[in-house]
Amino acid sequence: MAHGSVDTQFVLFPPGPADAEALGLAHVTSWRETYRGLLPDAYLARMSEAAHTRRFARALLHPRPDDVTLAAADRWGIVGYAQGGPSRRGRTGEAEVATLYLVRAAQNRGVGARLLTETARTLAARGATSLVVSVLRDNVAARGFYEHLGGVAEPTRLEPGPGGGLLHEVAYGWADIRTLVG
Repeated sequence: MAHGSVDTQFVLFPPGPADAEALGLAHVTSWRETYRGLLPDAYLARMSEAAHTRRFARALLHPRPDDVTLAAADRWGIVGYAQGGPSRRGRTGEAEVATLYLVRAAQNRGVGARLLTETARTLAARGATSLVVSVLRDNVAARGFYEHLGGVAEPTRLEPGPGGGLLHEVAYGWADIRTLVG
């Protein structure tokens, strides 16, 4: 597949509560594949698909009014997802893609770019004028992905890590969300 082309073997859709188990599996799988060496192995090993399934079920049964969730699936099931909403920083007009994860088999096929742009398009339709997404400083592949899509890096900051301790994160921003959604 040529770089930059879109793989039509994947569909994007707004998942419902019945998709919670598949989303939980995709979440845990993508973290174990992506964050080995970036997060503690012990944390990755004890991640619970059941706990993430419950979290997705709650979020999809009772979404906050400004939240957006999109799933990506191939013929075998869900391979990734993105979630966004108002920015945690609370800046007027700024939306945030809080999570965007794909299992390794679905990476480098245009699916992540579609998830990001369609999530941004939905957030823009709800009034967002800018967008931010955060990534681990040492996640070189993800940083390249956001830079390729026009994201501008902000200075590195320290954030609490999921397994304890502090992690270095970089926020990527699009001052005008329209540059991302076309």
